[in-house]
Amino acid sequence: MATPDDRRYTDQHEWALVQGTDAAGSVVRVGITDHAQDALGDIVFVQLPAVGDEVGPGTPIGEVESTKSVSDVYAPVAGVVAAVNEALTDAPETINADPYGAGWLVDITVSGTAGDPTAQLLDAAAYQAIVDAS
Repeated sequence: MATPDDRRYTDQHEWALVQGTDAAGSVVRVGITDHAQDALGDIVFVQLPAVGDEVGPGTPIGEVESTKSVSDVYAPVAGVVAAVNEALTDAPETINADPYGAGWLVDITVSGTAGDPTAQLLDAAAYQAIVDAS
């Protein structure tokens, strides 16, 4: 699967996509990349934070468990968890099938930022270069 260029990435294999803004700030949707889900294998369990949890960039916000291993998921931005993908509780394999769509993990509201709150993250080309080098 290609690396979509409409979002930003971390070197820990998370993606971040600005969804828009609400009264509290910018809303950023977060998930794991196709490369990450492929490396994990069949995902069987997802642990996500609670709505209202404060998160910081680079801090663990949950876990993705596969038949091979358990991996932490890290927040790419600082903010407050605005939504979690509850559908993953019953169907964690959705991440394998659609990591950039229905397999999203959380929405984070980023307050007090001017411009793109994901600007400090990797663009698609830079992320793909990391994947190609591994």
